[in-house]
Amino acid sequence: MPAARSHTTNYTDTFIAVAPDTRAVTSLVPPVKETPTVARIQFEMLVEAPYVHTSDDVVHASQGERRGISRDEFFAKGQPCLRTSPLVKTYGWGLHHDAEGRVALYPVESAEYRELAARADLTQLHGMRSSRS
Repeated sequence: MPAARSHTTNYTDTFIAVAPDTRAVTSLVPPVKETPTVARIQFEMLVEAPYVHTSDDVVHASQGERRGISRDEFFAKGQPCLRTSPLVKTYGWGLHHDAEGRVALYPVESAEYRELAARADLTQLHGMRSSRS
């Protein structure tokens, strides 16, 4: 019997801009709540350690680990990538994935965000829309 195929959410040399329908004109820090939200977990990981974690690390910590699901079990089936993150859909943050797939946050209002969004050597993506329109 063949081993289960492991799925990944990792990108390399990619910039994920805010979703086209976001209301955020400046970046917002996700609020602290008694039970940390997906957005807060992802934000803390990426703001405290830019270019340390991969998308798989962030997605698993914020969605699998907090539900007690092992990494192998979590990635045994496909998972939504960071294009669905509330950071790009709601909170006004862009995500740069470097050549090794490590991720860093950039506020939508920053010069660095604009520079990354204009780079032809990066795959340019947007966060997923919140609505179908």
